[in-house]
Amino acid sequence: MPTVLIIEDEPKLRELVRSYLERDGLAVLSAASGSEGLHLAKTAGPDLVVLDLPDISGEAVATEMRAVSTIPIVILTARAEEADRIRGFELGADDYVVKPFSPRELVLRVRAVLRRGTGAEGSQAVAELGGRLVIDETRRTAVVDGVPRDLTATEWNLLLALASQPGRVYSRAELINRARGHEFSGYERSVDSHIKNLRRKIEVDPAHPEIVLTVVGGGYRLGLTRDA
Repeated sequence: MPTVLIIEDEPKLRELVRSYLERDGLAVLSAASGSEGLHLAKTAGPDLVVLDLPDISGEAVATEMRAVSTIPIVILTARAEEADRIRGFELGADDYVVKPFSPRELVLRVRAVLRRGTGAEGSQAVAELGGRLVIDETRRTAVVDGVPRDLTATEWNLLLALASQPGRVYSRAELINRARGHEFSGYERSVDSHIKNLRRKIEVDPAHPEIVLTVVGGGYRLGLTRDA
């Protein structure tokens, strides 16, 4: 049974989210503050975090959590502007739900993120690309230049999509659907934020990428080719 950690400072909303998640068969932990949430994230090992705190403290919690863990994060927020969404994804969030929201929609998004984190069941594919990148779908590992890289669920699925057909140009819409699932309704710009975070982890020089390349007007493609 997957475990979800709710970090929410409003008691009524915290209990509402808890009740819907538990009703859907998920185990739930809850915290009323960032410090308590970080402690539970480190000690209890939840499978996903739902994070809703005031802007500054929420960003600090997301930043600290992402610095030490690839645990999926779903942010709840009242800020709906594009710049705010981009900021959330740059912090490493895997999804972003704007208030007011349907609790049932939140449950569906949590389930979708959890599914993305498990990888393809029964897959045996191991791909070696350009002598630099090794992707093992069974173990859900990515090794670059001999060093394992810790990727979030979204980053992993983006890299996996690009590696499935090295050299092929994927549009942002194609990538967001591959990374998040076809139930995700749009917001293609989030791909740019996740690609930026992915490059920080796998490129020698993220400003001059060699693995994940931008195709102007097209999207992104993998710069490495599959070894014979």
